Amino acid sequence: MAITTVVCVILSLAVATAPAQAPPEPGAVLSIDLAGALSRARAYNAQFLSASTAAALAHEDRVQARAALFPTLSAFNQMLYTQGNGTPSGVFVANDGVHVYNEQAAVHAELFSVTRFAEYRRAEAAEAAARARQDVATRGLVATVVQNYYGLATAQRHLANAARSVDEAQAFVDITRKQEAGGEAAHADVIKAELQVQQRRRDLMDAEANEGKARLALAVVTLPDINQPYRIVDDLGPDATLPSLDEFQAQALNDNPEVRAAEAGLRQAGFGVRSAKGVYYPSLVVDYFWGIDANVFGIHGPNDRKNLGSAVQATVNVPVWNWGANGSKVRQAEIQRKQAETELTLVQRQLLANIAAFHLEAQAAHAQLDSLRTSLDLATESLRLTVLRYKAGEATAFEVADAQSTLAQSRNAYDDGLARYRVALANMQTLTGKF
Repeated sequence: MAITTVVCVILSLAVATAPAQAPPEPGAVLSIDLAGALSRARAYNAQFLSASTAAALAHEDRVQARAALFPTLSAFNQMLYTQGNGTPSGVFVANDGVHVYNEQAAVHAELFSVTRFAEYRRAEAAEAAARARQDVATRGLVATVVQNYYGLATAQRHLANAARSVDEAQAFVDITRKQEAGGEAAHADVIKAELQVQQRRRDLMDAEANEGKARLALAVVTLPDINQPYRIVDDLGPDATLPSLDEFQAQALNDNPEVRAAEAGLRQAGFGVRSAKGVYYPSLVVDYFWGIDANVFGIHGPNDRKNLGSAVQATVNVPVWNWGANGSKVRQAEIQRKQAETELTLVQRQLLANIAAFHLEAQAAHAQLDSLRTSLDLATESLRLTVLRYKAGEATAFEVADAQSTLAQSRNAYDDGLARYRVALANMQTLTGKF
């Protein structure tokens, strides 16, 4: 399966976190393909979960800022008792009576406020920035998983290659012993062949250690228990299509998460300036009260007086002087906007550089695959012919050992080339918004 297809399917899901994975049965070996590794990493990666939490918090900030634009309704319940002194108002004249009851429904609305509206638009931009940063975290997570996944696939292939090299070296030991027994080869050839076996066994031990480390590296980002036995699906192959530079550039510039985050940050800073300047404008606040404000808790008071009624008050706040604090806030917001502009420019320039660099890397890796495949085929044939020549007495043991070493290196080089091409494609996808 091509990596572009796999990643598009997995990470196009518009969910904050991946669904929980069903725990494997005790003792069962878990089988994971690249799609499963990406899904599991989304569920367990702390950085991605942190970015998802930040995006959720930013969403709630926007909801709260939007709610502040609408009227609010509250119920006001109050009972005041004042010590009596023989007068209607008691000791405290301002309380209008010994007993005062307030049972009111209050509607509060800011009909005109530049700051409130700017704060809402700022919260919108902040949420967009947080969502974009969540995408950035996703891209980084995908790059890590792909690197570790194909690192393990390569390590497993190297391990298999090392085992084959041990078998080939052991087979040559058998040949030299038979040749020595028949008087057709010197004992030095047997010694050389045995030295070659020892070297190949050491290579095998190194390959086993590297495979174990690669397995742990992938388990850390994909599994809750790093001791869980698992195997991966080896899909290394040269069949993944390399997009053209123009196609890649168009995709990367159209929907890159880093650029979107920087653009949202600039919008947020712009509305921050508007919010700061809003303090220079008057604001209009209207409050409406309906209910009871009386000395008797009831709809009607003494002499059938009506207690239930309403009141409206309108307040216009006009800023006059606050010792330069408002001007300081505006200058502070403008500095932040300037910084956001600089960051956006740097992100765009870095994106253009990465587009060229990643495409060159993928192009070079893809171009080398045919050469590496040819080298592997030639090395395989060279070993076969050299062994035949040795049996015929036309080649030395050193030539056979050299051919074995060349074949071992060619096998690993071809597998490394496949992994390099797949990882290069994954790096390109981090810029296109396909992850």
